[in-house]
Amino acid sequence: MAERLPVALVTGFLGSGKTTLLSRLLARRELGEAAVIVNELGEVAIDHHLLRRVDERTVLLANGCLCCTLRGDLADELRDLLSRRTRGEIPAFRRVLVETTGLADPAPILNTLLAEPVVQHHFRPETVIATVDALNGIGQLERQAESVKQVVVADRLVVTKGDVAERAMVDRLEQRLRALNPAAEVLEASFGEVDPAVLLTPGDRDPREIQVGEPAGHDGDLRAFVLFVDRPVDWSAFGIWLTMLLAARGQDVLRVKGLLDVGAPGPVVLNGVQHVVHPPEHLDAWPDEDHRSRIVIIARGIEKDEVEESLAAFDAAARAS
Repeated sequence: MAERLPVALVTGFLGSGKTTLLSRLLARRELGEAAVIVNELGEVAIDHHLLRRVDERTVLLANGCLCCTLRGDLADELRDLLSRRTRGEIPAFRRVLVETTGLADPAPILNTLLAEPVVQHHFRPETVIATVDALNGIGQLERQAESVKQVVVADRLVVTKGDVAERAMVDRLEQRLRALNPAAEVLEASFGEVDPAVLLTPGDRDPREIQVGEPAGHDGDLRAFVLFVDRPVDWSAFGIWLTMLLAARGQDVLRVKGLLDVGAPGPVVLNGVQHVVHPPEHLDAWPDEDHRSRIVIIARGIEKDEVEESLAAFDAAARAS
């Protein structure tokens, strides 16, 4: 394969509607040539889309999608899909969707995609989608740490069941979601209906458009803030600084996303989830005339001032050396 295949994670707390969302996606013909990995095939309502069963754990849908049961380790399942594709046992596919369990932390799954050698060579993380229940989302965010993690690491947040919730409740939830994860795009879905082209486009929101407000929700330890650097940063020094920050506080730094001015014609795109940092992407040009570095950080128990001072000290040391 000339290019690595994009992988989208579909996560969300128990009962938040991710299975309904996935079922509706599978019914869309434009999702063809995709492999979908779910924890339990029987939980996905695909019988009326079923074309034929390939084997005991894989069905081929009428629109060309494959739907497979995740029986064990995700890395093993992805390697097996590649092997069966090469042998001609299953049709070709151009992307992979992975539905996680309702209690899953997406960070280890991203680590699998970025760290396991064979998987890393053939697949790349494209976007993380989290469904949030409009009726129960506020309560879940207050009581369930897994729900908060799923929201914080997402590139797109899909608010479900808005058709049966009061508008004020939906607005309150979306305000909370934007406070928890200002870097994510918030979408609404009734009965799981979302345009796949919108949902599965890589998370590429310009950090310069992100507005960060007050600390999120009831959890006073959780902070979302933005660091600005007015002059080009030393890329090597920045990499060392970020590595040291994540080594020391990786469990508390839930999300890092931004654009860095490293003195090149275009910026470096930075994207990290806890200890997992995506390979840096160098863009050919800036999206606008503002070439300042801007880094969005969502962290627990870490104040903006201490991170800002630490970065400034590292940058000064790099320039002095």
